[in-house]
Amino acid sequence: MTLTQLEIFSAVADCRGFTAAALRLGISQSGVSHAIEALEQEFGVSLLRRGKNPELTDVGARLLRQAQAMLGLAESMRQEASAARGMKRGTLRIGSFGPTASLRLLPPVLEKYRAAFPGIEIHVDEGPDGEVTQWLADYRVDVGFVTLPNERFDTFSLMQDQLVALLPTAHPLSGKRSVTLADLCASPFAMTRAGSEDIIERLFHAAGLQPDIQCRSLQLVSTIAAVARGDAVSIVAESALPPETTHSYVKKPLRPAAVRKVALAVPDTGRMSPATREFIRIAQQVFATQAAHGVKAREKLPTARQQV
Repeated sequence: MTLTQLEIFSAVADCRGFTAAALRLGISQSGVSHAIEALEQEFGVSLLRRGKNPELTDVGARLLRQAQAMLGLAESMRQEASAARGMKRGTLRIGSFGPTASLRLLPPVLEKYRAAFPGIEIHVDEGPDGEVTQWLADYRVDVGFVTLPNERFDTFSLMQDQLVALLPTAHPLSGKRSVTLADLCASPFAMTRAGSEDIIERLFHAAGLQPDIQCRSLQLVSTIAAVARGDAVSIVAESALPPETTHSYVKKPLRPAAVRKVALAVPDTGRMSPATREFIRIAQQVFATQAAHGVKAREKLPTARQQV
């Protein structure tokens, strides 16, 4: 078993195909097949169910998580050595959710990060907040945006914003100054999965309420469109809303008020790579004035150069 074989195994699982993995890695398809066959012979189990779109076997899925953890540790070792040379090379994998993270939080951080460390190759994967959490657990990403509270990972606070109700303009609640969760349960509900799903579900659960969820949207624009058409009501993070150029929906504060706290998370600070450590340090600097409260206490992270 070699790291190259594990990288190929991870690529096949991620790309869901031998050809796509070969293209990503810049090697021949036969090289990919030989690497997978060698691993299967060494382990004595089938890692993939062959077909047009190969799928992981049950044991293959379990071994993939360990392979990704080993690859992450190897990358961390490379970056520790790179840090001694001034962080000239390395890779950073970021998990991002929704407009708040991808459009509001990431750009200013990446601008400063790339200026400081131009040799670090950055990969950003965007998905629902629950998927980002799974990527962190599987070591598919080095750092990811999460909502708080989150006791599963080590977290570093960035900012907080208000959750607001979205209503069709002709909705009976549109004339109220604020609305309650119980008010919203009387209408069909559109759930956005773009960075707020977990906290919204916790809000309703804590209140002993169940919204009438008619649709779940991966994209915030789909949630807004459902509200604008009059099909549903919703709750979203205020900072994720686009500039109001039309009056296609009504925005109302919740009563009682509810906030969303956003943080960066890593699976384990003890195994954090220098590239990840520097990303978190720069992100906290950028959003120092907007840091949320009630997060696990953390010492200020030292720079990569101070680590070596």
